Amino acid sequence: MRAYVFDLDDTLYDEMTYVHSGFRAVSSYLADTENIDAIECETRMRASLIAYGRGQVFDDVLASYGLLTRKSVNACLSVYRGHVPEIELSPDARACLKRLYDAGKPVYIVTDGNKLVQLAKLRALGLYESPLIRRSYISRRYGLHNEKPSPYCFHKITLLEQASPADIVYIGDNPAKDFVGIKPLGFRTVRILRGSHREVLKPYAYEADFTIDTLDGLEQRLEAFVTGQERGIRS
Repeated sequence: MRAYVFDLDDTLYDEMTYVHSGFRAVSSYLADTENIDAIECETRMRASLIAYGRGQVFDDVLASYGLLTRKSVNACLSVYRGHVPEIELSPDARACLKRLYDAGKPVYIVTDGNKLVQLAKLRALGLYESPLIRRSYISRRYGLHNEKPSPYCFHKITLLEQASPADIVYIGDNPAKDFVGIKPLGFRTVRILRGSHREVLKPYAYEADFTIDTLDGLEQRLEAFVTGQERGIRS
């Protein structure tokens, strides 16, 4: 492969660690402003997350304290999105990025989401302006319409590398959007089975060429697929 491109959330690190980091920041904020116990508040947030999912956590917890207003929810969201994350690369991701760097392989990141949030994650992980990463693309910087499944950022990488799509591989975790826009163009695609999308099943058009459970041995698995020694996902 000429170049390797990675998704960020649940591919290079566990996204739930970011969520919990944000909960700690918001709980600390509410402890300071509303005189409530930060540990109890975070516990309630985690319980709400398990029970109802991410969309209503702050509404639910604020309501439990009698503090629910539009202003209080917006304040919590602002703290959550603006906090400095306490997150780390997955051990296999750290090792994989180092292997690729040592082998002289260009590595890119393409990630969707809030521009400031994703930038904070990249910085916290030590990937922003890291020698391990040739360039990170936060797709929303180019407009919502250029987030995945748009191939916009991937086209930019082919131009930078002066390479064909077949010489570039993308590793992601979300079959709803990560592969369907680029696989028809000839990009190689690999799905890592972890995070909240681990059990998601999608039609063939949405799936990657093949799946992995870890980034350990990624290069060997990819070589086996490209040379026909390993069969990928079939329609």
